[in-house]
Amino acid sequence: MYVILVYDIEQKRVGKMLKLCRQYLNWIQNSVFEGDITDAKLKELLYKANNIMDTGYDSIIVFKSRNEKWLDKQVIGKEKNSIDNFM
Repeated sequence: MYVILVYDIEQKRVGKMLKLCRQYLNWIQNSVFEGDITDAKLKELLYKANNIMDTGYDSIIVFKSRNEKWLDKQVIGKEKNSIDNFM
């Protein structure tokens, strides 16, 4: 499945969350990640993220799609981390 994950995490936990999410998805903007991921890997990511988060303060939003082609993405300005440059 194709996923976009957005988090809003208190500053003191941001580094840990960034490092965790980069293990599973492509970092595209400050607290935004995207990519193909299995259900099992997504559950694993969210379990680990829950251990970093303060759920009374922090949040994660996950947008799911069966395929990236169903997502109409438009970038205006400089793209933070283009994934088109993979070899």
